[in-house]
Amino acid sequence: MGKQLTEMLKGTLEGIVLATLSDRAAYGYEITAWLREQGFSDIAEGTIYALLVRIEQRGLVDVEKVPSEKGPPRKVYSLNVQGQAYLEEFWKTWSFLSERLDQLRKGGR
Repeated sequence: MGKQLTEMLKGTLEGIVLATLSDRAAYGYEITAWLREQGFSDIAEGTIYALLVRIEQRGLVDVEKVPSEKGPPRKVYSLNVQGQAYLEEFWKTWSFLSERLDQLRKGGR
């Protein structure tokens, strides 16, 4: 699955991170650690931080700087209204693709 999984993950990682933030606010390392616990063991922290910058620039999350005991303040991300709408569209698209792929797998057209 290696390379193929990596390529598919690139297309869905934004939605996965937004879904993670829909449950609770989190900072970059927290998100990465949780994803690794869920089986996404090959995800690099740098990938998540770059994605968080992109979704922040697109206005999908709110960011709050929270003091840290171990250095500079942490940027804590939470899903905002625009991000929630984007996530809902992501799930609709995911459902559409998933249903079509399942039909193909079962030999249907």
